Amino acid sequence: GGRGMPNMARVKNKQPAPVQITAEQILREAKERQEADPKPIPSKITDADELAEYRLRKRKEFEDGIRRNRNALPLWVKYAMWEETQLEFDRARSVWERALEVDHRNVTMWLKYAEMEMRHRNVNRARNIWDRAVAILPRVDQFWYKYAYMEEMLGNVAGARQIFERWMQWEPEDNAWTSFIKFELRYEETGRAREIYERMVKIIPKMETWMRFAKFEGKYGKPDQARGVFERAVNELGEYAMEPELMMAFAKFEEKVQEFERSRAIYKYALDNIPKSKASELYAAFVNFEKQHGDREGIEDVIVSKRRFQYEDDLKQNPYNYDTWFDYARLEEQDGDADKVREVYERAIANKPPSLEKRAWRRYIYLWIYYAVFEELRMADLDRTRAVYKEALKVVPHSSFTFSKLWVLAASFEVRRKDLKAARAVYGKAIGTVPRDKVFRSYVELELQLGNVDRVRAIYEKMLESFPANCRAWTSFAELEQSLGELDRARALFELGVEQPLLDMPEVLWKAYIDFEIAEEDNDKARALYERLLERTSHVKVFISAAQFEAGAGDIQRARDMYKRAEKTMKDTGNKEERVLLLDSWVAMEEGLGEEGSVEEIKKKQPKQIKKKRPLQDAEGNNTGWEEYYDYIFPDEANTQALKILEMAQKWKKQKTE
Repeated sequence: GGRGMPNMARVKNKQPAPVQITAEQILREAKERQEADPKPIPSKITDADELAEYRLRKRKEFEDGIRRNRNALPLWVKYAMWEETQLEFDRARSVWERALEVDHRNVTMWLKYAEMEMRHRNVNRARNIWDRAVAILPRVDQFWYKYAYMEEMLGNVAGARQIFERWMQWEPEDNAWTSFIKFELRYEETGRAREIYERMVKIIPKMETWMRFAKFEGKYGKPDQARGVFERAVNELGEYAMEPELMMAFAKFEEKVQEFERSRAIYKYALDNIPKSKASELYAAFVNFEKQHGDREGIEDVIVSKRRFQYEDDLKQNPYNYDTWFDYARLEEQDGDADKVREVYERAIANKPPSLEKRAWRRYIYLWIYYAVFEELRMADLDRTRAVYKEALKVVPHSSFTFSKLWVLAASFEVRRKDLKAARAVYGKAIGTVPRDKVFRSYVELELQLGNVDRVRAIYEKMLESFPANCRAWTSFAELEQSLGELDRARALFELGVEQPLLDMPEVLWKAYIDFEIAEEDNDKARALYERLLERTSHVKVFISAAQFEAGAGDIQRARDMYKRAEKTMKDTGNKEERVLLLDSWVAMEEGLGEEGSVEEIKKKQPKQIKKKRPLQDAEGNNTGWEEYYDYIFPDEANTQALKILEMAQKWKKQKTE
């Protein structure tokens, strides 16, 4: 035979069995059929020989186990504790000592060793073990606690104190110092406890240790001593003293001893110096204090502080929220502390807008304006006011944009100070740097009030050089000359104005020029102006104005001729709405003439109003619906309309016959 694999039993039927069994069932059956372990037969030791044999056997087991694994510390513990149960203390000590040789840094070993001696009242031996333990592991607080506790339980207070003193030389954590202090207080040694606190705050200069010291003095000492501790804490901790817990404890102590003014001063000092994000509890405590002990003024002061706290919090999140700065400054102004108001304004104006958009600067510039108004009206400090305006004008990026209001306010301030030279200097700088219409007009108004006509003319000339398209400037300058009786100058200015190639509101200038000629009762010149204007524009209002002028001058025929000319122009241009306006005006004029008017003749020219529909289209040119609108059909168009309908009907009939 070959060395191949042995013949495996072949499964003939590979169909699944009718009854299936799971792994869980197999395990459950195995567990149910498992036989219980035989219990050891209890043996009773009846004589000394059996006891010696039992001890020998147990010791051999322990020793064999230790020999196999010398570092198995639980086995050492069991061995020593078994020897203790046999009252073989020397053997137990021997086991503990051997275990400590294996691992002398094991805390559990030392504890169990010392506890064994304490259980059996071997005090000196226990002391010996504790001494060795604290010498080898001085940073294990448990040894010191148990050692001191043992001595205290034995009534050896001096010994316990000596242990604590030895412990304190290692400068442990604050819990150790607190235990020492509690120990002294149990024996009413407040002087010793105070000395320990003094040493503690030097070694652990934390806020918590100072607060414990102050609480101790508040309970066992005099108020002056407790106050002294709080004051020393604030001085020695420096910036770390600015914690709400410490300041609140200090204030509540003063409140407790009826020193309300001191308490109020501490609260205010703390709220001024502690960051607002930390001071919410402190503030709540201050509010409660003022409600209990404050007068109306004190409570108002608290409300101000609360709002101040809220503003500071809002500004911390967004320093560019100028509305909050306005509210904050207004609050401080109502409070009346000038230094605080100035501080708020200075902080506010330090937050320049990050962008160079005029829109972003508008609110910011009002901060400067309010600041200047505060200095001038509330503080009457004119030098500071001038400095504020000067700095504000420096801050504005005039190359990008300017604020006419700021220039005008700065100049007006100098006028109020009766310093015309300084005011003119401000206006001159404004015009030289960034000429603006509002600045020119304000400057003109000032010089007019002073009666300096030559200066006014010079300003207007500069204004028209800067803004030749400004119709209001041309009109104002010409009206000034008219008021001075300089008609030729006024007329020359109007002529210069209307001849400008580009004007912002030409209709205003032309109307002013025509009104000027009418006021001077020179109808021919006014008529000539209307003709010149109609050469440039065929606006219906110009025609109506010209016709009304002729009617007002008493020349009805000229007026009618103007209306006829206008109607022909409107008809040619196809402006139906303007033609309707013209005919309404014409009818009104004819009605005003009474019997001489030919109203019916003009009314025959008026159109019929008809409602029509037209398709609505979206941006892509698709029809989206229909809208109704009104159209006008004039009498001279009606015949044409009828002919069009007749022509379309004939065309439709011809198509049908074909």
